[in-house]
Amino acid sequence: MFLDKIALTLSIIGGLNWGVIGLFNFDLVAFICGGSGTWIARIIYTVVGLAALWCLTLLFRSEETHTRHSHA
Repeated sequence: MFLDKIALTLSIIGGLNWGVIGLFNFDLVAFICGGSGTWIARIIYTVVGLAALWCLTLLFRSEETHTRHSHA
């Protein structure tokens, strides 16, 4: 499913950003957007968070449901 791939990609990007924060104390999103409190940074954080919530549904889907949708 296309939305699954987008959500997974955004979640990976968010995870990598958290890794950079943990390792180097550097927030790439805040750096690119001019600070973590800017409206664009907050939108990015929100979209990544929503993508992560969507990815939670991947854990609870049956293999049969996933296979059926991928062949459609």
